[in-house]
Order: sequence, then C-alpha cells, then structure tokens
Amino acid sequence: LNRPVVSLDEEIVRRAGMTIPEIVAAHGWPHFRDLEEDACRTAAAQDGLVIDCGGGVVERLPNIDSLRSSGRVFWLRATPTTIVGRIGGDSSRPSLTGRRSFTEEVAEVLERRTPLYERMAPAIEQCQEILNSVELGKFLAAHPDNTDEELTDHVFPPGTQNPFINPYPRRRY
Repeated sequence: LNRPVVSLDEEIVRRAGMTIPEIVAAHGWPHFRDLEEDACRTAAAQDGLVIDCGGGVVERLPNIDSLRSSGRVFWLRATPTTIVGRIGGDSSRPSLTGRRSFTEEVAEVLERRTPLYERMAPAIEQCQEILNSVELGKFLAAHPDNTDEELTDHVFPPGTQNPFINPYPRRRY
C-alpha cells in the first residue's frame, strides 16, 4: 500500500517503556486498555497510515469510533486453531483470562469479541480461505476510490456467500 504501518502494541510498549506482560502485571488490563485507547486515538488522527491493531482494540467503543471515523477498517478473521498456531509461543502476550488453557482462552475470547468485530468491520477471511493480505493490498492500491460495497464484491463475488452483515454505512474514499 506504500503507507507507513503503525502497530498499536509496539506504540504502547514504546510509550510505556515496558513490555505488555510487564504493563499488565504492574497495572492490570484496564490500564493497558487505557494506553491502547490513547495510542489508537493518536494513530487514527493521522492521515495515510495502516494501523495494526491488537485483537482487543474492539473492547472499547472509543477505539471503534476512532478507527471507523478515520478510514477503512478490515477484520482479518481467523479460526481459534489459526490464532493459536500464530501466537501460541509468543511470550509477549499475557493471559487474558488467567483461567483456562491457551487454546480454550483463545476460543472464549474470540467468541466474546466476534460480535464486536462484526459490527466494526467487514470480515476478510484468512488467506487460505479466500484472500491474502498481498492480494488485498494490490486491490486497494488499484482501486483507491472503491466503496466498501465494491470491496465486498471483490472479496465475496456475487453469487458467493458473504459471511457478514455490515450495518454501518461507510464514506467513500
């Protein structure tokens, strides 16, 4: 896309001078979410960025409002198995519930967050199922003025099943 990428998690770590597990251990998840909300608001206020959000960004409505008001938002949907395979060995991710196995926790958190993701953004299936991020980047670069409905038609061509309903209209870019 030839745009700068901002990782909210990396920005939070940079600002706090602590890793995410250290932030959560010292101050708890609510404090981390406060830092995330501030980083989200700051990043969303800038033009031309691709913002890489952690999965919990949907936990607070101000984050959703900030992101949706500043540009296109996409949810790269993945199954619990895919998520566990990607982040299972990542020691920079503290437990979200502290009560279950990692696999059970991922499934539980994903089940709770899925309605929030669905309200926030069109779902873009993982690359092995429909589309990969390189294809999405090429499509967006080639079609900068497309509406989300036109993007949806590209991702889910007419006649195929569109697995989401987006109740929020988007502005044209």
